[in-house]
Amino acid sequence: MAYGSGMASVLVVEDDANVRTALIRELSARSHVVRSVGTAMDALREVTQSPPDVVILDLGLPDLDGAEVLKMLRGVSDVPVIIATARDDEPEIVRLLNAGADDYLIKPFSAEHLSARLAAVLRRSARSGPSAEISVGGLHIDLDRREARLDGAPLELTRREFDLLAYLAARPGRVVARRELLAEVWRQAYGDDQTIDVHLSWLRRKLGETAAEPRYLHTVRGVGVRLAEPGPRA
Repeated sequence: MAYGSGMASVLVVEDDANVRTALIRELSARSHVVRSVGTAMDALREVTQSPPDVVILDLGLPDLDGAEVLKMLRGVSDVPVIIATARDDEPEIVRLLNAGADDYLIKPFSAEHLSARLAAVLRRSARSGPSAEISVGGLHIDLDRREARLDGAPLELTRREFDLLAYLAARPGRVVARRELLAEVWRQAYGDDQTIDVHLSWLRRKLGETAAEPRYLHTVRGVGVRLAEPGPRA
């Protein structure tokens, strides 16, 4: 989490030592806490073991292309990612933004430009972040610990199941469109509704309900999904 006004934990993923040193110097001068790595595997390890507030990701890494790294990051974390690269191909930029990047900077860029983009991404992240704990009926979700309990019993959820449940639970009673779920949970602009249906089916099973007899998860045909506190059992 951010440490204070204008201050954040930043992970720089860049294999060029000179560029990495310059980024660390500029970000540190603006009171950010900066860590840096030069490979994709080290980046994934850092994000999973000690999540930063934001990642600045170069695409030309020695072990994996940055686009693949972005895909892997989105599989384990929703940390904001700013792509920083010399590639200026517009279709590639669009593809990466649709794949879950939060912003895109083309090298060379000024320290002021980077600082402004970083501040904007952090503001968006802070606005969209829900409270650390959510309770709906007997469902309790701890976002920091990534743990969920139903009527006091722990729920064994996959990463995507947890993200989907938490997103819906943070908006109790509201019908959430499938397109919104794809964009916010899967970080995809387009996708197959069947993916959502499969995960909802798995979630219902773990919540002890079915689509025909829902307790928490209610499908609104042609619109989306609503999570609501269940009424008394008959």
